[in-house]
Amino acid sequence: MSEKEDLAKQKAEAAAKAKAVALARKQAKAEEAEEKPEGEIDIAKQKAEAAAKAKAAALARKQAKAETAEKPEGEIDIAKQKAAAAAKAKAAALARKQAKAEAEEKPEGEIDIAKQKAAAAAKAKAAALARKQAKAEEAEEKPEGEMDAAKQKAAAAAKAKAAALAKKQAKAEEAEEKPEGEIDIAKQKAAAAAKAKAAAVAKAKAAAAAKNRTAVQESEEADTPSEISPNQSKLDQIVSAIESHVGQGALLENYINRLSKDVPTLVANPDTYFSIAKFLRYDEQLDFSYLSELHGTDFESHMEIYVHLHSFKMNQSVALKVKLDRDTPVIPSLVPLWSGANWPECEAYDLLGINFYEHPDLKRILLGEDWKGYPLRKDYEPYDVEV
Repeated sequence: MSEKEDLAKQKAEAAAKAKAVALARKQAKAEEAEEKPEGEIDIAKQKAEAAAKAKAAALARKQAKAETAEKPEGEIDIAKQKAAAAAKAKAAALARKQAKAEAEEKPEGEIDIAKQKAAAAAKAKAAALARKQAKAEEAEEKPEGEMDAAKQKAAAAAKAKAAALAKKQAKAEEAEEKPEGEIDIAKQKAAAAAKAKAAAVAKAKAAAAAKNRTAVQESEEADTPSEISPNQSKLDQIVSAIESHVGQGALLENYINRLSKDVPTLVANPDTYFSIAKFLRYDEQLDFSYLSELHGTDFESHMEIYVHLHSFKMNQSVALKVKLDRDTPVIPSLVPLWSGANWPECEAYDLLGINFYEHPDLKRILLGEDWKGYPLRKDYEPYDVEV
């Protein structure tokens, strides 16, 4: 073997040694940074040894290939064997030395902490495994009835979810398939149905409330105080005259309205309303020739017409009332008896929808003829919701 070959061999061995030492140092630092428990340290040592061996073997193979270009075949084999044996021995010695150094460097407290961590990790793993096993056993121990009930609930929930999804999808498909005009019509129908439903509910509530209010109001009006009203005798006179000339059942009731200056109040039957008004107007003893007021009111349970009359001959006023069906409020007009009833009846027709038949010119005087609905009704809703 020539001097050049010896020199190349020495250089290769020196480079392999330096590289193996650097690798071992790097591995040792990484192992020091991780405070591994005793079991993990052994595994790390084995991994480091294996890595060092593999690295040294790879380096030896590379060096041997480089030398083969110049050496004869016999020398090449001997060199390979020597290099491999030297690398293995070096790597093993270095790994043992590094393991001893790490064990000596770690204080006793760190070793205990590492052991405690390893023990805690083992306990946690065992607890998780126990919980998993307990769940499996619980599922096995459940009676067949409970399992069936759970299955039924799950199936019912799945069906409900599928049905809801199908409805949603059907609505979406319906909206996509319908032309724009049909969608607008459907929206209008839905809005109209919602309005009608809301109106019906409001009407029912209003009717119930109105009944209570009307009962309270009428009881208060009809309540007879301890002191007799100065107009009681005149009321008795008027009632007696009406019953004599119109009939016993012409009046539904009569009372002194203490809330309105003790005015005598007559509540007429709708069938005898016009007859009573005509008698009050033309009777020589009564002679109620002046109509001072006429208006309608929506009490939600019914409509009511209130007429205020005055007799200059008797120097007395009287109130004539009549209750009408709210759905079809129809009553004779008083214009043939008092011309002053013309515009008040048109107003009641315009704002409440009360129809006065035999009126000479019944028309809307505040709103147009094409106006929808009657604004003074308690359940009135504007036709155009944006107005």
